[in-house]
Amino acid sequence: MLFFSFFKTLTNQTITVELKNDIRIRGVLKSVDQFLNIKLDEVEVLELDRFAHFSSVKTMFIRGSVVRYLVLPKSEIDVELLEDATRREYDNPSTRQH
Repeated sequence: MLFFSFFKTLTNQTITVELKNDIRIRGVLKSVDQFLNIKLDEVEVLELDRFAHFSSVKTMFIRGSVVRYLVLPKSEIDVELLEDATRREYDNPSTRQH
């Protein structure tokens, strides 16, 4: 739940998503759910010459299981808060997966 809560704080920020099939997409994060499925608006496919069939796509829903990486805006990330939340979750045995 930590990452879900964290990504919700990035709503309306521009992020870049790299998919497992090597497509990289930049867009405005509109929503994210507990499975890290992502809805992007104002979509821009990077390397459009390789993926020209996406040129007219402006809104995209991306299933969380196909995401390889997310590139987030550094200026919008409170690193100390994220580190504290990670420590608290790690220190709480009831939240650990076995």
